[in-house]
Amino acid sequence: MSEKTGDELPRTLEVLWGRRAGRRTRGPAQALSLDRIVEAAIAIADTDGLPALSMARLAERLGCATMSLYRHVANKDELQMFMMDAAPGPPPDIAPAPADWRGELRRWAVELVAVYHRHPWILHLSAAGPPPMDPGQLAWMDAGLRALGGTPLRPREKMSVLLLVMHYVRGDAHLSSNDLRAAPSPAREPSPAYGALLARLITPERFPALAEILDAGVFDERDGEGPRTDPATHFGFGLDRILDGVETLVRARAGA
Repeated sequence: MSEKTGDELPRTLEVLWGRRAGRRTRGPAQALSLDRIVEAAIAIADTDGLPALSMARLAERLGCATMSLYRHVANKDELQMFMMDAAPGPPPDIAPAPADWRGELRRWAVELVAVYHRHPWILHLSAAGPPPMDPGQLAWMDAGLRALGGTPLRPREKMSVLLLVMHYVRGDAHLSSNDLRAAPSPAREPSPAYGALLARLITPERFPALAEILDAGVFDERDGEGPRTDPATHFGFGLDRILDGVETLVRARAGA
């Protein structure tokens, strides 16, 4: 086996970045290809969760032998990297230096949280894996940074702002994906509403602040401000508060 030099990329990155000709091209619809394998794997993870994805089940879905998959992917870890690259799709089209940086960054965040809602398994893979190296995820990072291109923020500040927004988006999506009110899997019974469970556990004497929130209906399906999952209320409220702080910094830099 030949030794690798420091300039060589791992095989997975070479495929993702198109440096191995022919590995990412589409063949006839009935032929097994890397694109078909990744598409089927994403469908399984979206429907039944990442633990349900196995090479055997993937082969069954594609109507091929399990060993046939290994002509296109080295192992399950590599398959998951291909899934992470493909599942988000293209990012929003943002100009390099938009006049409305806040509106564009907000649009970027709203579209990103929608990606996580469609593919919640991405959150688990990204939390356990290395920083993004594939073109799919890096395209999203580049789009977010372009939203800040017309601001006077320093390069390090732009990256810090993007990471701040990204962590908020991922945190909100993670809480939503673990919501007790989410649709149950076939293997378990429906869970009671989160608010109903808290009402049976919390007392004003022990948790006075939580009891006040609970009495106000914050954990109900609907509260006085509308559906909790509406981006204009629940998610959008926190996002706008973050952008308020960023705007203060942008104005300070512009004034300086």
